[in-house]
Amino acid sequence: MKNDIINNFHFKATGIGSVPSTDIKGTCLNILKQLPEIPFWPAFVKRSHLEKMSIQFSEGLPMLKIEEEKRSLAISSDEIESELVIFYEHFLSEDVDHFAISKEYAPGLYELIGLIRQDPEKCGNYIKGQTVGPVTFAAGILGKEGKSVLYNPDLLEAFTKGLAIKALWQVRELGKSGKKPIIFLDEPYLSGFGSAFSSIERHEVIRLIKDVIDYLREKSDALIGIHCCGNTDWSMIMETGPDIVNFDAFSYMDYFVLYPEDINRFIQGGGIIAWGIVPTHELTGDESLEGLYSKLEDSLNRFYELGLDPELLDSNSILTPACGMGTMEQASADRVLNLLSMLSNKMQ
Repeated sequence: MKNDIINNFHFKATGIGSVPSTDIKGTCLNILKQLPEIPFWPAFVKRSHLEKMSIQFSEGLPMLKIEEEKRSLAISSDEIESELVIFYEHFLSEDVDHFAISKEYAPGLYELIGLIRQDPEKCGNYIKGQTVGPVTFAAGILGKEGKSVLYNPDLLEAFTKGLAIKALWQVRELGKSGKKPIIFLDEPYLSGFGSAFSSIERHEVIRLIKDVIDYLREKSDALIGIHCCGNTDWSMIMETGPDIVNFDAFSYMDYFVLYPEDINRFIQGGGIIAWGIVPTHELTGDESLEGLYSKLEDSLNRFYELGLDPELLDSNSILTPACGMGTMEQASADRVLNLLSMLSNKMQ
């Protein structure tokens, strides 16, 4: 965590990543209109399977192929040693461009940067991107023996390093907008961590995510966040050392506040809470600005009761949707962004 940073976010708003639209320019323009302080580049998951979370960040990584029918990634061959030699040649020489995300895989990234460069004064000081986290990425890929890559130390290590250098490429690309980059590591696999379905130990989660964070911190000045849209071990997440922790504050507040000492230490050290306060999967259509404002105020009061300085917490707070919007209907996604924008304006 960058402890020397003086934050003044004060409930500025940003998004998570996926959207239901296939209109690339129109969506980016709407994001710039609704969330001008921290615009995010959108992943158009209904436009192409290449924009699905793991596939989108797979270019340049070894041993992988896209299974078109399943729309997923799989290990491509048994030539692990030779493929890893080539991969590490690029990684160790810091051949960042080898790990670029192409326009075919992320048109929203290029479109958003281009629009901001055309009229930078219409935006705030930040631009937000995202990448799949190493645990979620590895958990979703099966090896030849039918086990996930989490059980293959060599590939797990390579994919973690590959995602780190790909994130560095993205940070540098985002910086071309003239804005300060923020990048979230999306780790939905960690929802429900500690349950019988979790196949990775706590110390390994911390090591893998920390490897990515430390790499980015050493080579960039980006702010680094972790997004998990379900319940998890939040003390574990904070121990990885992010600048920002993003959680579903609409549905999981009661679980998040079970870690008062960790939260207090995180915020006192300069950490930022990104409140996923506008529901996505649980959106009913009955939500109102006043209702969400009241819910957020109640949540903040619970933190104040923990002894946190209200001015510090407010300065170190960002607002987001609870999760990505890619599976939603377009009208519902528009409603989420509109509520988020209005709530951010009301809180500032």
